[in-house]
Amino acid sequence: MMEFWKMNGTGNDFIIVNDYKGLLSPEKLPGMAERLCERHLSIGADGFMVVTQPSEAYRDKADFRMLFFNSDGSMGEMCGNGARCICRYGYETGLSGKNQRIETTAGLVTGERLSERIYRIRLNDPEVIRIDEDIEVNGRRLKASYVELGKPGIPHSVVEVENLCEFTERELFDLGRAIRNYRGYPKGANVNFFEITGEDHVIEKTYERGVEDFTYACGTGTGSVVAVLTLKGLVSGREVRVDVRGGQLRVDIDKDPDVPNHINSIFLEGPTNIVAKGDILDEELEL
Repeated sequence: MMEFWKMNGTGNDFIIVNDYKGLLSPEKLPGMAERLCERHLSIGADGFMVVTQPSEAYRDKADFRMLFFNSDGSMGEMCGNGARCICRYGYETGLSGKNQRIETTAGLVTGERLSERIYRIRLNDPEVIRIDEDIEVNGRRLKASYVELGKPGIPHSVVEVENLCEFTERELFDLGRAIRNYRGYPKGANVNFFEITGEDHVIEKTYERGVEDFTYACGTGTGSVVAVLTLKGLVSGREVRVDVRGGQLRVDIDKDPDVPNHINSIFLEGPTNIVAKGDILDEELEL
């Protein structure tokens, strides 16, 4: 029997377990993630997060470590909405204070409790930004920007779609999958379709690598979209509102005016929701 929390951040939902004592076998975690995230057979979620002690390199820098797994069992570098949820988990379980420091595979992420449910995090800094590349998928030539957050980087393809709100996710599915597997993205990519709808106001739909479908939100993708638009001068980079299927996120960008295509920091703010707490009783799960 194992305790869990079920949380979501703007509809991006996660199962969180605490393995601070190191009782779980690391080689079994991918299988656990795949099983527990299966919506028809187990609890169901977009991702699975395991809280552990910081590694030796982060012992004095982080309050705890977050291991993140996609719903297909693959390990992810980091997850923005997941990090906001786990910041709240850290605060409410006493692992951290009102300011949180989380070790992730992509590097250190810091968080801040703004209110009971609203958390703001600093995403991993961009290591790679390529603006408006020409790519060809499914016989179509498109303009796409490419962003990697952290090191190793979380890959994102940022693609503008006119009248995006008129398209269903099903209508965009084949294009999203094709871009996600584009040969120019060695690790694949989260595909972030966007449209600017007003001053500092954007809508976004994301096909997520590892989930292999559209999700209600993608925090790192939202940060990547606003970073690209800020560098292009299409948004201010201050309190940019991004509407996703699960709600609204806000992003602040600090860019370096003296270095082209260089972002100093990306801050992501939005709501968290505790859905359930309980014991994992899945009889098919191998621990």
